[in-house]
Parts: sequence; structure tokens; C-alpha cells
Amino acid sequence: MRTLTIRPLLAAVSILALTACGLEGTDSQEQETAQTSSDTPDDYGYQTYSDDNLADSMASNDDAANNTPTRSGESVSGDASNMGADNAIPDREERPTMQLQVVLDRQGFGPGVVDGKMGMSTRHALSGFQEANDLEVTGEHDEATKEALAQYDGIAATRIVTIPDDWGDLEFTDMPESTADKAEMERLGYTSLDEKLAERFHTTVAVLKELNPGGKPAGMESDAGDGAGEATSPDGEDASSGEGSADTSKSFFAAGQQIRVPNVGADRIEPGAIQDRGWQMTLASLGVGTEQPQVDRIVVSKEGQTLKAYQGEKLVAIFTVSSGSSEFPLPLGEWDIVGEAYNPPYSYDPEVLGNDDPDGKTYTLPPGPNGPVGIVWIDLSKEHYGIHGTPEPETIGRAQSSGCVRLTNWDAARLAQMVDTETQVIFEA
Repeated sequence: MRTLTIRPLLAAVSILALTACGLEGTDSQEQETAQTSSDTPDDYGYQTYSDDNLADSMASNDDAANNTPTRSGESVSGDASNMGADNAIPDREERPTMQLQVVLDRQGFGPGVVDGKMGMSTRHALSGFQEANDLEVTGEHDEATKEALAQYDGIAATRIVTIPDDWGDLEFTDMPESTADKAEMERLGYTSLDEKLAERFHTTVAVLKELNPGGKPAGMESDAGDGAGEATSPDGEDASSGEGSADTSKSFFAAGQQIRVPNVGADRIEPGAIQDRGWQMTLASLGVGTEQPQVDRIVVSKEGQTLKAYQGEKLVAIFTVSSGSSEFPLPLGEWDIVGEAYNPPYSYDPEVLGNDDPDGKTYTLPPGPNGPVGIVWIDLSKEHYGIHGTPEPETIGRAQSSGCVRLTNWDAARLAQMVDTETQVIFEA
């Protein structure tokens, strides 16, 4: 994959009313559609990996040519990316499905949430890999597919990282229920360090806890005496309630802690590739690199619940999406990309949304990964429609949208770097 340097898609700033998906089933977007962002470094806890890789300090340090973990330029196998003595600790499980998801994700065939389960999004990713490699498209991890993937067997399912120290300086807060209260916030950021960490590694808080029983990386000698389902936080308090905990601002994990995470890669940020620092930090926070293919065409299938990206006739990426509903169907046809907005604010207008809102008030919500359209809006020539992220990655492909195309934040960030105003957009049944 060659590096794509982000370039402005619009020469001027325009204010558009855009209908999108993600707030009580429907929502509206009013924003600048030029290349804008909120440059708030303290929201990201940004520590650069190296002068040659501006990803965060938990970067996979993959070799860009083959997505294989490297040490001093030499390919290695096993749990060795994000180098250090900690990665000499083998995982206590092989986790073959998670390893498959990690490899597919690195190649641009998004499995959705990396959770070690063979679900719909992973089957979509397998189908994309098979199509791209001229294999029979079965969506199954069959023998022909295993043989084609054998070259990536050296990429481990997990690795051990150290949570950056400056994450301890970040402020997290619970997300209020009402739109009015959200409008009063400075940023719709992460509710906990746990949530931020899970999005960084394309997974869930529950999976991270499974990989770190008792708050320690699986495979450490000291984890043998810990109950597999009895996770405790670093301060010793029970944290097994996971994402359903009433106090989401209290985290199970802590800054400076060593933990085991899914070995997602392809996160290298090339120096000079991104001019917008806020967007650069967003990519780092999502574990998304700048070495993405530029695509000529994207095709969204409503029935298939997929977005496919093509270079000419070759499929180079696939993502599971949510698109449309009975009230707001996906607008079938061909559309153009008008522009992109990074970390956009959001305008809630119940009249535009058709919501039965008793007060009828409009609100402008601040930007952030927990905003209704996530971290990016790709504006389309079809008025009120776009492609965007989501604050709820586990709902992708399962919950309906309000006509727009919704992806996980990390997939939306990757796609945003693949497209420009010359990219053709096709919505099909």
C-alpha cells in the first residue's frame, strides 16, 4: 500500500445541514465540510513512538511492506511487535480466531470488533480477502484460505504494551443521557481509560479484561492463581462488571500498566503525511496508519451490509456497515464525495429528524469519538447523507442507521484516507 497524503477536498468552508445516523435512531449534522478538526492534545494522551513513526507509543512497529513485526529491520515471529522484554511472555492461549482477525484487519479487510469470535464481520472480512486473492468466496476459513494466509502465521494474536504514562493526566466523564446536557460539554470524549484503550485496539473492554485476568497479561506466572472470570482492578477492587458498570468513569486499567492487547497493526503514521495535528492524533488514538491505498470506487451493499473499496477492478478493502432503515432507506444510486470533516461538531434538529421531541429545541453537540457521527464525516452529493463513524462499534451491521453509512470509528478513519472527490460512490440494494 502506498502512502496517501491527505489533501484538501474543498477550497472554502461551507455550512451544510446533513442527516446522519446514531442519535436515538436518527440525527442531523451541521458542520464545516472542509478539512477541520479540534486540536486538543490533552484529550488524546499523545506520546510519539519514534521520529520515523508518529503513531502512539503502543505502535505495533510493523514493517510497512508486509505487516510483519520487526526488530532492527529483521522479521520476527511470535508476540514480538511493540518490542521489549515484556513480549517474550507467551500468551497462555493460541487464540486462532483472534489471530485471523488481526491479520485480516492489517490487510484492510475489517473484521469489525476484534473479539476472537467468528461472527458476521469476520466472515465479511474473509469474503473480501478471498475475492481479492481470486479464491472461492465462501466467507469461511477454509483450507484454500488458510493456505493463502499462511504467510502471516508469524503475526501473533496478541502483544503486550505499556499504557502511556500521560494517559493518567486525561479526564474522563460519564456521558449524559439528554441532548441538552451533551450540548453543554466541551467534548464528547471517552468515558473511561478502558473505553479509550478498547477503541485503540479495535476491541471491547470485556475482551481486554479476558486478555488480562486479575489485571495482568495472560501468560504471566502470577496469573495462574487468578480466577479466569474474576478480574480485579489495579487498586484491588472488583471490575468484573465491565462495560455495564454504573460508574464508567472509573477504569479497570491504569496509565503505566503493562497489558495484553489484540495485535492490531498497520498503524504507522508517516511524518509529514498529515498536516492537521488534531486528525493525526485521532489516527494515533484509533491505531490507524497513513499507509492506505487510494481507491477509485466504493460500493455499499444494503443487503450485504458491506462497503467495498476498489482500485480499478481490484478489491483492496472491505468493511461491515450499517446503512438505512424503513424510515430512512439507503439512497440507491451513484454519488460523489463533496468533502470530509474531521472530528466534526453535530447539530441536533428534531424537526429535520422527524423526532417527536416535546421541546423542539435544536442543539449543537461538541466533537469527539462519542459524538453521534464519531470522528469523521464524509459528505456526499446526496443532500443530508454521508459516511461516518459511530460511538457504538459493536452495533455495526446489527442496528439500523438513518439512511447514512455508519462504520466503526477506526474503519471510518481508514476509509477517509482512501477516498477523495474523484472517488465514485455506489449504493446498491
